[in-house]
Amino acid sequence: MNAIRWATVGLLIMLSGCAVTPPPEPRELVYQAPAEATFRAGVSLMVEQGYVVRHADVSLGRAEGMLARWPGYRLLFEVDAMGNASQVRVSAWRGGQPMPPIRLDPWLVALQSRLGLAP
Repeated sequence: MNAIRWATVGLLIMLSGCAVTPPPEPRELVYQAPAEATFRAGVSLMVEQGYVVRHADVSLGRAEGMLARWPGYRLLFEVDAMGNASQVRVSAWRGGQPMPPIRLDPWLVALQSRLGLAP
């Protein structure tokens, strides 16, 4: 009986290690636009691209969206006020694995364009 108990504990420990998704490294950028306008533009961009926005709170400056297209994408968008500017952090997962931060540059450029800040 003791051997079965230890085998069960070992199996549970192994399975719990598989369930942990490593956090992605965020991509950060500062825009010369107010935080609320940046947040609203970012959430609008997420919806336009097909993300289902599961959580969005302008007072926290945080939104999370899911894209059901295979293999499944998750986008975390955060905005902090910096006077009249805003600091943006974007993180993403693809198929449950963190995406490299450089892959988020096209999204940040699209947000910059939406804010009317593109060169």
